[in-house]
Amino acid sequence: MEAAELRLRGPEEEEESGAVPADMGDDALQLNLGDLDLTSDEFILDEVDIHIQENLEDALVKEALKTGVDLRQYSKQVELELQQIEHASIKDYIKESQNISSLHNQITACDTILERMEQMLSSFQCDLSSISSEIQTLQEQSITMNIKLKNRQSVRSELSQLVDEMVVPTIMISTILDTPVTEQEFLEQLHELNTKINYVKEQSFRETAACADVQDILDRLKIKAVTKIREFILQKIYSFRKPMTNYQIPQNALLKYRFFYQFLLANERSVAKEIRDEYVDTMSKIYLSYFKSYTSRLMKVQYEEVAEKEDLMGVEDTAKKGFFSKPSLKNRNTIFTLGSRGNVISSTELEAPILVPHTAQKSDVRYPFESLFRSQHYALLDNSCREYLFLCDFFMVMGNSAQDLFNCIMGKTLAMFLKHMDTYVSDCYDSIAIFLCIHIILRFKGIMGKRNIPAADKYWDTLLEILWPRFEHILELNIQSIRNTDPQKLGFLDTRPHYITRRYAEFSSAVVSINQTFPNEKTNTLLAQLQVEVENFVLRVAAEFSSRKEQLIFLINNYDMLLGVLMERAADESKEVESFQQLLTARTQEFIEEILSPPFGGMIAFVKESESLIEKGQLDRLKSEEGRVVQLVRGFAGTWKQSVENLSQDVMRSFTNFKNGTGIIQGALTQLIQYYHRFHKVLSQAPFKNLPVRSELINIHHLMVEVKKHKPNF
Repeated sequence: MEAAELRLRGPEEEEESGAVPADMGDDALQLNLGDLDLTSDEFILDEVDIHIQENLEDALVKEALKTGVDLRQYSKQVELELQQIEHASIKDYIKESQNISSLHNQITACDTILERMEQMLSSFQCDLSSISSEIQTLQEQSITMNIKLKNRQSVRSELSQLVDEMVVPTIMISTILDTPVTEQEFLEQLHELNTKINYVKEQSFRETAACADVQDILDRLKIKAVTKIREFILQKIYSFRKPMTNYQIPQNALLKYRFFYQFLLANERSVAKEIRDEYVDTMSKIYLSYFKSYTSRLMKVQYEEVAEKEDLMGVEDTAKKGFFSKPSLKNRNTIFTLGSRGNVISSTELEAPILVPHTAQKSDVRYPFESLFRSQHYALLDNSCREYLFLCDFFMVMGNSAQDLFNCIMGKTLAMFLKHMDTYVSDCYDSIAIFLCIHIILRFKGIMGKRNIPAADKYWDTLLEILWPRFEHILELNIQSIRNTDPQKLGFLDTRPHYITRRYAEFSSAVVSINQTFPNEKTNTLLAQLQVEVENFVLRVAAEFSSRKEQLIFLINNYDMLLGVLMERAADESKEVESFQQLLTARTQEFIEEILSPPFGGMIAFVKESESLIEKGQLDRLKSEEGRVVQLVRGFAGTWKQSVENLSQDVMRSFTNFKNGTGIIQGALTQLIQYYHRFHKVLSQAPFKNLPVRSELINIHHLMVEVKKHKPNF
């Protein structure tokens, strides 16, 4: 731009600066250029060239060069325009001089105002500094005052509580002295009195001087309250002793005033002990008297005729006194049969209302021992649960303390029960009654366990220790009686089920069905021993029959009867059922072979012999049997229908169980068809294939049609 400015200068400027005059030509310009120091650094020339190039690129220069304007003339014109603009600007300044003067004054005033504000802010800053220190001082004072206030409030609260807890209001004094203990107001004021006594006792340990002012009043009120409470509770306890009194009513009334005993226990332990001892003594006598009387009256409605030591499974059944004979009494407890006796442990009868002896006597109703036992011990269970909960609630005991207190009350009653059971059981031979009593105990023990009351656990265990050995002893006596039974001394024997076998079946099914809920391995062991002895007994009796057929009929009848009775009560997969099922199947198969032998024995023997020879490949030996084959074919064709009919009638006469008899008939006829089919196969072999007698063989399908006529309709 400096180069461009050089070119645009006017003539005057060029003269002043020593430039070439305007009237000089290009030669003069060239001369001047020549006067330059051409020996200077080339860098300066390059810079000049750059400036010249930039000026040439200027838009105005380009426009001037393009139009061919004389630069000197153009420069003058520009100078003139600038002068005009300058004059116009001066006129504008002169025209606005007043406004400029006013603006100057305003700026000056603003400076003054800003200076004053600066002074004010400086003063305010100083004031803020002093206020900050004052605020800090006030904050420290506020914290100090807050601490003092809290301390005052804390002291006031403590003092207020102290005063409130220690002051004995007039209403408390009048209520404790004059109001009956059964009123709600007395109970409320007693709570307040107990609170004040405890509070004053606590403060006295801290040596609070104010305790001495109220101690005498509180002691007098405490003595009065203790006296009234003692009289009230003892009166309630004495009311238990009245004849025909339902002690549960006053007992429940005492529970409403359980705080009375709590107050005595906290403030007058000697009186509390007196009340507890009086209650224990009273209730102990009441329970003993009640259960002793109830047990005595219960035993009067037991069956008059009970099992004796001769009533064992293996003892001979006589006309005078036997298992199946009808006794002269109205009712007699069954010895080996469960019947309806098992209902005593059902869910409906187990917790049924207890028996009322005088009602049963009026109705002339008798009960088995297990029903009396259930009623007696359900009453014990109910009263024990109620008493244990009352002791825990009213006397505020738990754990071993509650158990000890319960034993003090019920100990004599439980000892009486144990003595009674020990005496009765030692002379009892009714194993089902003993076993039912065992399971009643197990269920009652479970009921008390669900109620979370362990009060009678030791008693239940002691009872079981009495009953289990007796049950095992009776079972061993029965086992021994069967082992010692001599079949030859049993009198006349027939093929029907023996009464000893029936006794075992009824007894075993009873024990197995009862034992399902609470299985006992020792019981299963004894039953297994009993089963072995019964099996041996059945075999010994069967050996008394002369023919094998009668022996098998006796065995099948007895095994079938055993299975039938066992399956009514025991589970199908029980060991007893499985064992007798195997025995029955084996003897039935043997019996079928035995009854088929007389009418069809020749054919059966021939089939077995021929199949053996065919299997060994000795067909030549069969050629000599052609005559035998002819006799067998014609003999079977002529007699098979009558033989089947006779067989059917014989079987039906032999077996007491109609269903079992028809099953044996079907098995025998099926076996006969199989043998006859095998007989056909043998005759189709080479030695007999061309025999003319083969045309006389009975068609298998015809035989099957005739056999189906004997199929049972059930």
